Amino acid sequence: MPFSKSFLTLLFVLISYLNFSQNGHLYGEITFNNNEPVLGAQVTLIGNSVRRITSSGVNGEFVFKNLPYGKYTIKTHSLEAKPHTLETEISSIEHAVKYELEITAFQDLDEVYLRSKTQKERIEDEGFAVNVIETKEVSQRNIQTNELLNTAVGVKIRQNGGLGSHVEYSLNGLSGSAVRIFIDGIPISVYGSSFNLNSIPPAMIKRIEVYKGVVPGYLADDALGGAINVVLHQGTKSNFNTAVSFGSFNTIQANFNGLYRFEKSGFTVKASGFNNYSDNNYKVWGRSVVDKGLGGVQTPIVARRFNDAYRSTGGMLEVGYTNVSWADQFFIGITGSDDYKEVQHGAFMTTTPYKDRFLESDALLANVRYLKKDLFTKGLDVNLTGLYGNRNRIVNDTVAKAYSWTGKRAIDYKGDVYEYAWGSQQEGGPTLATINRNVASIRTGVSYAINRQHKFIFNHFYNRIDREDSDELKSLLENTFVGTRDLHKNIFSFTYELQAFDNKLKANIFGKYYQQKTINIDPYVDSTTKQVEEEITKANTKDHGYGFAMSYAILPTISLLTSAEKAIRLPNETEIFGNDGDNVIANPSIKPEQSNNFNLGFRFGAFRLKKHEFTISTNLFTRNITDRIGLPIETSMNVNSETILYENQGSGTSKGFEAQLDYSFNNNLRCNFNVSKFELKIINGGVEIDVPNTPFSTMNASLNYGFNNLFQNKSRLNLFYTAYFTGEFSYIVPQGSNTVGDDFFKVPEQLAQDFGINYAFPNNKVVVSFDIKNIFDKPVYDNLSIQKPGRAFYLKLNYFINKF
Repeated sequence: MPFSKSFLTLLFVLISYLNFSQNGHLYGEITFNNNEPVLGAQVTLIGNSVRRITSSGVNGEFVFKNLPYGKYTIKTHSLEAKPHTLETEISSIEHAVKYELEITAFQDLDEVYLRSKTQKERIEDEGFAVNVIETKEVSQRNIQTNELLNTAVGVKIRQNGGLGSHVEYSLNGLSGSAVRIFIDGIPISVYGSSFNLNSIPPAMIKRIEVYKGVVPGYLADDALGGAINVVLHQGTKSNFNTAVSFGSFNTIQANFNGLYRFEKSGFTVKASGFNNYSDNNYKVWGRSVVDKGLGGVQTPIVARRFNDAYRSTGGMLEVGYTNVSWADQFFIGITGSDDYKEVQHGAFMTTTPYKDRFLESDALLANVRYLKKDLFTKGLDVNLTGLYGNRNRIVNDTVAKAYSWTGKRAIDYKGDVYEYAWGSQQEGGPTLATINRNVASIRTGVSYAINRQHKFIFNHFYNRIDREDSDELKSLLENTFVGTRDLHKNIFSFTYELQAFDNKLKANIFGKYYQQKTINIDPYVDSTTKQVEEEITKANTKDHGYGFAMSYAILPTISLLTSAEKAIRLPNETEIFGNDGDNVIANPSIKPEQSNNFNLGFRFGAFRLKKHEFTISTNLFTRNITDRIGLPIETSMNVNSETILYENQGSGTSKGFEAQLDYSFNNNLRCNFNVSKFELKIINGGVEIDVPNTPFSTMNASLNYGFNNLFQNKSRLNLFYTAYFTGEFSYIVPQGSNTVGDDFFKVPEQLAQDFGINYAFPNNKVVVSFDIKNIFDKPVYDNLSIQKPGRAFYLKLNYFINKF
């Protein structure tokens, strides 16, 4: 009996000890009272002789592991909200808490020192070769979204002139349609040419994610060279802002963006709009800018572009519900836009510019969006976006009169004005070519997080284009025999995400399946029956790709990042069917492009020494390309061609490196310097050559400094300086050992410098900014030696209402 009592006592003590010595894990999720996640908040846990500190992640998450059972106090501090204290008790292996912080306009920085990884740093530490561009400060300046992108390492914007001109994006040498542009994960091409990145005011943009070479599965598209994803503000707090700017070349730009939410019902209205106009009458000079005189004598001149005006107008209206029990966001909306663009010349700047050739485009699309986190069960997130509508484009070219770069009628060798024999500016005859497109697009995403370490993601993207071409200047019979073109594309992706070793290791493994079907229907008269028949040509392309991204935190301030992908790029509508407005002719036989992409990089930092902070990041990359799709290989024989044909240039490789340094002092001084250098070679005709019309070396530097309480209390004055360097490159293939005349086709080194200043008044409702672009009026070029604007001045006024 004594033994039994002793045994039971001992067993009771042991069980009690084991029970009270058990440990659990505390998982937390913090949101603001507008339902946005809290990033970078300092979370302090106190209790049971434990004191630990961590910071909230991108989705507002935090975790404390191996905590003794018992009661704890959680104290939370954020620069954007009031301090928060929460009492909780851990009595199970896993314990979860979720709470809100109340947003406040001002937080005393002396209360607590906060510095954890920003959302930008966290995304850049996921393993992908990615740069995140934040827009909070630059949104108040006279800067276009494309100009902002051009400052990023490894990114080169290739623009054929001024505002509204054709733009291509180059990432580590891969460009054109190899680089996909997204708006909140939806390809921007769905919206049409009248809705582009420069049409989206930076004030509407939260951040821009630039993925190079390896693209995450959630951006389910055939982005072989990389992707640029523009993330718009998704907050549900009522607000309104508007801006207007005036500048050189008679440039006027205006935009507004607003949201109003009824707090009780959750009913929300969002609206935004823009209007852009520019004469683009900047000065140009060079080998093709001449005045032709008697006897065909050509005199080089400095001229102003005289047929290059641009106008675009557009808007978006959405109504729906936010932060309700059945949806985090549900919107039904409509997007409309139209633009007008005069065309000064063909694909190259030639000695005979165009006059009265112009393009008109419009688009009208309906859309629906649905987003819900923790649908039916915790960890199950669903999002869906659908668009349906039509896009139209007209090419107007009916004037036969020839003009010179003086803006006056051109004369022949006898001194007489003349007209083109074909009756239009571009060879091929007068045209009112119209392209009508019915478009549909659906993007679906489903993700399930089993726990903090394991997550599965499925995405599907469907895109359909039904295209009909016609020309009012052609007879009814001719238009009857114009074919129709349809394109259907499906892309599926499946992703597995892993976090291990206390989040030191982050891995992302994905697979993609591609399917594209094109249908060409061409009417003809059957020679036997004399009836109109249809010749139907179909092509169905299927392929697959896969890849991974991984990062490992060797030390808290040193991370290894690596990623790889077998990437596929399907030919797009323009490359297959052509586009008269962009001087592109059809190539129905063009093949898909494939590339094996690899990145290896390190991230050092952020290192902090008192008020100093700096970060260094590097990346080595290779791209092994098969059947590269691009513009034709330029030679001295076709350099003056008015039209272009996209073609498979052959196999090739791109390899190089990029590096970036970021430095800040006392949150007032910020500096950035980045460099990118690579080589891009292809096998053409059995010979390895450098791809022409490609800048292989770029450097960018930016500097800004802010003065607080200048002239008025709680005001801020910011100074900005940016420099862009582009190394020399040629836009034709080297002509063998005979290099005589090669300099004629070379684009020299370029250094453009910008300066800006803005002043935010104390209430932060009004911000005034002034910018000078290309301060020293240096000649700058991009595609095919087409000159871009010189020195220009801009004034911008911003007005914000953050509370109603």
